[in-house]
Amino acid sequence: MTPSPEAVLRQHAETQFAEELDALAKADDRRRPPSWRLSPWAVATYLLGGRLPSGFVVTPKYVGDRRLMEVAVSTLATDRALLLLGVPGTAKTWVSEHLAAAISGDSTLLVQGTAGTSEETIRYGWNYALLLAKGPTREALVPSPVFRAMATGRIARVEELTRIPSDVQDALITVLSEKSLPIPELGDEVQAVRGFNVIATANNRDRGVNELSSALKRRFNTVVLPTPATAEEEVEIVRSRVESLGRALDLAVEAPALEQIRRVVTVFRELREGRTADGKTKVKSPSGTLSTAEAIAVVNQGVALATHFGDGTVRAGDLASSLTGTVVKDPATDAVVWREYLETVVKGRDGWADLYRACRERL
Repeated sequence: MTPSPEAVLRQHAETQFAEELDALAKADDRRRPPSWRLSPWAVATYLLGGRLPSGFVVTPKYVGDRRLMEVAVSTLATDRALLLLGVPGTAKTWVSEHLAAAISGDSTLLVQGTAGTSEETIRYGWNYALLLAKGPTREALVPSPVFRAMATGRIARVEELTRIPSDVQDALITVLSEKSLPIPELGDEVQAVRGFNVIATANNRDRGVNELSSALKRRFNTVVLPTPATAEEEVEIVRSRVESLGRALDLAVEAPALEQIRRVVTVFRELREGRTADGKTKVKSPSGTLSTAEAIAVVNQGVALATHFGDGTVRAGDLASSLTGTVVKDPATDAVVWREYLETVVKGRDGWADLYRACRERL
């Protein structure tokens, strides 16, 4: 039984933002590449937000450099695949999903890269009951998401490409260079329909990364997604995502005050950069990346605590446990870094006494 959209824990982008995509499609009179639901201009507007001539407001999905998104979109309109590269938490998966939703109307053609990803996951597999009964036939073939994207002219997504073993990664080379996928068991092939392309994501801080071969790298145009340039930019990203998650999870709580979000973002940025915002004090950095995604998780956990165990207002005590747990990934070294930061920076900062006390209690 298919659940109603309202009952789904996390809706796909094309469902959650269907109204915006429809409004853009109606207002979009620009040239569209083959099989694209929207023109490149409309896809960029969907990602970055804007007001349409009708007055309809499209919310931003990505807050950052507009040119980066224009390069990403224009890449997908060519025969080059797109690789979104960056440290963890720089919205690579988020951008990938929304690009696929806007271009193909379908963000579900996804290969999730892991150390156990096999070549069949990228190419195709077999229904072994049918294979034993009838031998290798089209009916017995189980197409992968990449296979289905090629056959229908849509966007395929490959998440965490560098987590996939190198020999499996190279299964993409023929797909990206020849735009075809041989099926030697049937003496056949699937040829890519116009509109097909691949968006891959990878991060450069993952332990056990499998480097891409030179042959595969050449098939991608790489766009590096940076961490947010300013604190205000990062605060806005956290605020919008926490509000969106709160609605999806039905957390009946007032939106967390910007000041609480700003404090979490400030802590993350200072520890990440190794100095305080005013540049006057150097601080040690913990072992973790302290990404924007983790800041969103900290604030969202605070919202959940305030909803279910508080009075609906997010306070320092609601943030402290998750904040401490996020910073202290390695108890042997990170606890020392966190304690020193609390004593030298947080303790003496005006208006932060409540956060200092709450975090000290968790150590």
